[in-house]
Amino acid sequence: MKKVIVIGAGPAGLTAAYELLSKSNNNYEVIILEESGAIGGISKTVNYKGNRMDMGGHRFFSKVKEVNDWWEKMMPTQSALPYDDKILGRVSNIISYNHADPELTDRVMLRRNRLSRILFNHKFFDYPISLKFATIKNMGFITTFTAGMSYVKSMIFKRPEKSLEDFYINRFGKKLYSMFFENYTQNLWGRHPSEISPEWGAQRVKGLSISAILRDIFSKIFNKNNRKVETSLIEEFAYPKLGPGQLWEITASEIEKLGGKIIFNAKAVRLNRDLNNNNINEIIYIKDDKEFSESADYVISSMPLKDLAAGINDIPENILNIAQGLPYRDYMTLGVLLKSLSLKNETKIKTINNITPDNWIYVHDRSVKMGRIQVFNNWSPYLVKDINNTVWIGLEYFCNEGDELWSMSDEEFSRMGIDEMLKLDLINNKNLVLDYHVERVKKAYPAYFDTYANIDELRAWLDNINNLYCVGRNGQHRYNNIDHSMCTAFEAVKNILSGVSDKSNIWDVNTEKEYHEEGAKK
Repeated sequence: MKKVIVIGAGPAGLTAAYELLSKSNNNYEVIILEESGAIGGISKTVNYKGNRMDMGGHRFFSKVKEVNDWWEKMMPTQSALPYDDKILGRVSNIISYNHADPELTDRVMLRRNRLSRILFNHKFFDYPISLKFATIKNMGFITTFTAGMSYVKSMIFKRPEKSLEDFYINRFGKKLYSMFFENYTQNLWGRHPSEISPEWGAQRVKGLSISAILRDIFSKIFNKNNRKVETSLIEEFAYPKLGPGQLWEITASEIEKLGGKIIFNAKAVRLNRDLNNNNINEIIYIKDDKEFSESADYVISSMPLKDLAAGINDIPENILNIAQGLPYRDYMTLGVLLKSLSLKNETKIKTINNITPDNWIYVHDRSVKMGRIQVFNNWSPYLVKDINNTVWIGLEYFCNEGDELWSMSDEEFSRMGIDEMLKLDLINNKNLVLDYHVERVKKAYPAYFDTYANIDELRAWLDNINNLYCVGRNGQHRYNNIDHSMCTAFEAVKNILSGVSDKSNIWDVNTEKEYHEEGAKK
């Protein structure tokens, strides 16, 4: 029996372990080493006094049939209307619910409406930017005209895309870029967009532009069937009833049923490489301040490339320097339990107590450090202990481990967040705050600057290690969505089971704009 060591119990690592065990007829022993004591990586769900926090917000949407089928198998779509939809009379645009069906289990996915907006100058703008009358009204005629002329200019005079700044200006014009992208991007990454690779935009924005928005508008008007929808334009998504971590906790349980083993609080620190056959033959990990060893026939790694490279023996100095220079962005979330929000619901979407219907609110205000707001009530009514009488939100701040924000005490950070809520008119009185909770997330966002320009050299060297497979967001230093991370795991397992040595298919996930379009009808 071959022994596979999987490093990391996030979406990629868990998917790989489950796929190997479920498709190999017990030919593999699978052990997962998880550095923390929790399942799901940055896709975990934190339960604070019965109120659940989604770390970063995770929409479950994919154009890959294999991913959608996997989700449906692990967590079928709930056949009854979710609590809030039921009492408000809301319906799904995609599936038909049997209103008479009771809620029989928590092991289900819900269908949720997507609404993400930008808070700019104390006004709401659609995210991504739309061309609705409300947008023009909020911007004002002169600003709208200026933005339109700026966009036309960008269409005529295309910039060479040497940076993320060039990428955005080519698709939205300089005026909209300066209003809605420049400051937020600098807040997110701690770097000006002119210093960031355009590859981040190519992977995350996925073809979104003013022209894409126009195409989507006209497709709706003329009711075009099977219209292509850019990822950022989706209007509905699936969501685990109790948050994203629920899916990965269920997956972990299924892995253990199949004979897999998960070792928590086990930090992989060394990967011993046999120089004769260029294989990793041993993993050294630390648990409870003691060193342990596991032999390996295959290693599937979702640990940060920086840490992976640091643990491999006899790695060339230039390759190690590239890995050590790869940057990350960390973040902090302040969960705040409120009696009510001051934000008014001026949309046509019905909500409990008429709270704002947004999933995310992107904060584009230079007077605060806050980057994003999550309204957990709108992700799932089951994330909130008392959905009828409280509002549970998450205030997200982007930072670097050890910087001023990160080093604040929980009390200092909470005071700052609540003060910024007052400044943004999210609340009008501190007495509305019932409780709060702070969470810190390390290496949440792989960044695209510094030595990232040389990452192909690092990748090529790692790929030459015969039995090592790099998967997932941190495992490939790529800002992947959940489905992208899962697809890298699918490809790695296919290679192991079929004996394929070339790993380009794993790295090719999420590099092509149309990757998700192929054979991906729901």
